[in-house]
Amino acid sequence: METASELTLSRPASLEEVSGRPLAGGTDLVPLLRDGLVRAQELADVRALLPRGVEGARIGAGTTLAELERSDAVPAALREACRLAASPQLRNMGTIGGNLLQATRCWYWRLAYPCYLHGGERCHARAGEHREHAIFANAPCASAHPSDPAAALLALSATVVTDRRSLPLSSLYRLPTDDDRELTTLEEGELILHVEVERPAASTYMKAMDRRAWSFALVGVAAARFGSEVRFGLAGVAPIPWALASPDELEQATPLPGNAYKVELAAALLRRATAAVAS
Repeated sequence: METASELTLSRPASLEEVSGRPLAGGTDLVPLLRDGLVRAQELADVRALLPRGVEGARIGAGTTLAELERSDAVPAALREACRLAASPQLRNMGTIGGNLLQATRCWYWRLAYPCYLHGGERCHARAGEHREHAIFANAPCASAHPSDPAAALLALSATVVTDRRSLPLSSLYRLPTDDDRELTTLEEGELILHVEVERPAASTYMKAMDRRAWSFALVGVAAARFGSEVRFGLAGVAPIPWALASPDELEQATPLPGNAYKVELAAALLRRATAAVAS
């Protein structure tokens, strides 16, 4: 495992010169490096290379969550999700591009247990403590994706633009398999540059937390209405941001014994969110 003293930091002048692990806000990456959960010999400071700000439907990946929570140019669901994410200090540093790529908050993974995501054969949470874990797609891994903005952008049918391609936000994520334990479809060295967002008739984001502020979602629900259609995106309920075509799909949840309460939380938030965007 590399130590912090072995890391080098480069400041590339162009995207073509980027090598090593990209670093922008660093609010997720730096703690992961410190704890040895991510290994790197070189970091590339890409802050000057990432687009920043909102232009029409396009959001630069370097835009901070604090900038988005104050912007009337983005839909309400995204503003609310950014406002409810983390502390003010972290929102002032964290970028939307980095937020979409947040690592799981599963404590077994964070404590470097030989769990499924670390290449092991089993999910320790399934038989252990899993109060905050997934109620959808929770086999073979029951980790829960923590990003509030990702759930909002999923409901908003966002598109991600990288330095190599464009893809629906839903296609940025994947469930882990025996052949590939990664939770995103980004290729080696691929950078998110923009997020493009459709404008709904109405949208909202609601979140249930253990604390009243600055806490990860037990369940987060985004709803966005396009004409008569309402689209939903959920945080904290699956290893990836989870889309529901309708609240009825909550019946497909497969909670573990210790987190069945999340189904009730999700049902209540879905009712509230649906009512909030109804007119």
